[in-house]
Amino acid sequence: MAYQIVHIDETDSTNGWLRRFLATEETCPSDANMVVVADFQTAGRGCGTNAWESERGKNLTFSLLIHPTEITADCQFRISEAVSLALCETLDGYVTDRQVSVKWPNDIYVDDCKICGMLIENRLRGRLMTDSIIGIGLNVNQREFFSDAPNPVSLVQLLGHEVALEPLLQAFLQKLEPMLQMDPETLGKAFRERLYRREGEHEYRDGKGLFRAKLLNVLDDGRLVLLDTEGTARIYAFKEVQFVI
Repeated sequence: MAYQIVHIDETDSTNGWLRRFLATEETCPSDANMVVVADFQTAGRGCGTNAWESERGKNLTFSLLIHPTEITADCQFRISEAVSLALCETLDGYVTDRQVSVKWPNDIYVDDCKICGMLIENRLRGRLMTDSIIGIGLNVNQREFFSDAPNPVSLVQLLGHEVALEPLLQAFLQKLEPMLQMDPETLGKAFRERLYRREGEHEYRDGKGLFRAKLLNVLDDGRLVLLDTEGTARIYAFKEVQFVI
């Protein structure tokens, strides 16, 4: 998969930049695959209402535009699975002595700390996807974090030295293509094997309070299945349950 890569100094968010680009039909071929990389985002976002803290020029803040037209609306979580796995495999090459995992639904963790988040926005036409904008914030060379995020970490903190951004981006793009081509069953199995807290009982919080549970599964539509200490399976959509870390 070939990408047109655009580097910009500053924007509100790279996802927003690509949405505006898509709206300009005369400059955006319908089958174009793009990556826009920003040195700084003035309104970088994570999932939901979460903001993303990133020091200018220190991290990889970028968005991809792809056209997975063969994926149906009810299977769109495959995009999240593929991107998450590609990020994990990319980071495996840098933090070889650490556990890299996916904290449901799509945060990337090194041990118990968050190194990467993403915001995926899919456009649908009927039952089929037409476009997917995949926004990624990967902490690379930022040494200090000042927001109230509880557990951020960066590659420079883990490795003790800075990491070149462009080779890191290229490594991720090379990992992503085979993930997007992987058959759904194999992709789903690989994703589940990468899940944070996939073993043992841990503490969670939902609208009714704290509870302990074992991570049982992630369904094809992206919902999380937990098995609590009473033997009851609890099924959650995004934002309906929190990991207590």
